[in-house]
Amino acid sequence: MVLGAVILGASPGAASAAPALPPPWPDDARSRLAALALLETLNADLLGHDSATLTLERWCGAHGLAAPARVTAARLRDAEGPADDAVRRLLGVDAGEPVRHRHVRLSCGDRVLSEADNWYRPARLTPEMNRVLDTTDTAFGRAVAALAFQRRTLSAELLWHPLPPGWETGAVLPPAGPGALAIPAQVLRHRAVLVLPDGTPFSALVETYTGAVLAFPPPPLP
Repeated sequence: MVLGAVILGASPGAASAAPALPPPWPDDARSRLAALALLETLNADLLGHDSATLTLERWCGAHGLAAPARVTAARLRDAEGPADDAVRRLLGVDAGEPVRHRHVRLSCGDRVLSEADNWYRPARLTPEMNRVLDTTDTAFGRAVAALAFQRRTLSAELLWHPLPPGWETGAVLPPAGPGALAIPAQVLRHRAVLVLPDGTPFSALVETYTGAVLAFPPPPLP
């Protein structure tokens, strides 16, 4: 994997895990409108909070995806590698400072809600935080919560557009289908840097959210 491309360009395979299949949504304009509204709501919620882990937990609980609504991380060590120059520039470090990489799947219950690549500066963390990150699958945001970090979003991209551009001004909508609405494996991607209270960057991340964030019955619309 070319790590700079993950941060600055496309991220092939960033969410390779097959998400749990959601209950079927009808393939019609009402479902597409509901899906778009929900994705924009989740996107805004993620942009408005510093911890994606806690945001996903709230989303999971609010939509009944699992009980208890607790997000857990499963680390995929085979998908990890050294930081490249692009990552180091984002973190403001030279080639001599260690940078570690974690690739995890974040799940709520049996549903994989996102995959995340996280490059971080261990020198900016406490020894206990580094121990937890090195030896457990604890989600990064939970492990470093005591740093009171802030999140600076670099980009937020909808990977799936349930409705075509201009739908709100009369563009032709996709025809209703006889089956279920096809919700893709990847629906949203964020790139961000986490900074300490003094503004020092210590983590660069890419988060790809899966179609399982919509794994609940479609909401009723008037």
